[in-house]
Amino acid sequence: RNALALGVPGLRVVQARAPDGLAALPAPDAVFIGGGCDAAVLDAAWDALKPGGRLVANAVTVETEALLLASHARLGARLARLGVERLDAVGTRHAFRPSMTVTQLVACKP
Repeated sequence: RNALALGVPGLRVVQARAPDGLAALPAPDAVFIGGGCDAAVLDAAWDALKPGGRLVANAVTVETEALLLASHARLGARLARLGVERLDAVGTRHAFRPSMTVTQLVACKP
């Protein structure tokens, strides 16, 4: 339903373990890694990406953040750190509570 609502009716979902599941797929225009990224997944996604394609990877753990920091210059990427706070009750009043910070790498393949 989301694919139809968002204008991608030809979306094909492939359930496979990364990075092995990438081998049988055509080269993507874009790759999003939402979590659980390691060096093998990041490198396989980058290698599979078409020229001009975009890779976006998110990290919340210090281990994955370290990987993105180490990879950003090599990939010519940009890094951003995103923070979100949600309103929550504090007794009879309210306050904003922070969620985990997300470090995001965005790279376009030459």
